Amino acid sequence: MLDRLMRNWVYGGFLSALALLGLFPLIAPHWPETLRLTYLFLPIYMIHQYEEHDADRFRLFFNLTLGKGREVLTPAAVFVINIFGVWGVILLACYLSAYVAPGLGLIAVYLAVVNAVVHIVHAIIFRRYNPGLGTAVAIFLPLGGYAIMRFDALGAGGRAFQAIALFVAIVIHAAIVAYALRRRSALAPI
Repeated sequence: MLDRLMRNWVYGGFLSALALLGLFPLIAPHWPETLRLTYLFLPIYMIHQYEEHDADRFRLFFNLTLGKGREVLTPAAVFVINIFGVWGVILLACYLSAYVAPGLGLIAVYLAVVNAVVHIVHAIIFRRYNPGLGTAVAIFLPLGGYAIMRFDALGAGGRAFQAIALFVAIVIHAAIVAYALRRRSALAPI
């Protein structure tokens, strides 16, 4: 059962995104705007993940390009990266925004914005579409830019929070690439 969950998480995520968006007007009207924006990046990211991971497209593409044909990302790795490294991080950003400092909600925002930049750079390098590029450009960039602007306008987007959020997002994405490159080296023929 765990294997099926690891291979099909994206479909539950997409449906959950619709439910989270549908519940948003009921649960969030009295939240601070920074928390509302932070929260919205969870279902928004889940919608992006559907474009990205439907039919295992991203993993196969990543293994073909960055992995040079080797399985540097397994279904289990994709599951862990997305459930803990995306959903878990955004959930943590919601709690940090609510209970520590509103500006820490920018972690969720920058996670999406950095992801969009990575998709764009990957498309430029390989001169082709990559799974997730469409929603990264159409959703992450405009909503990310809007959210950053709103955090700043609300006094929660100071340089320290911007730097922390950007740092966390870059570290997460760099860790994925480092993991894949280590796996590629380990799987290289002798």
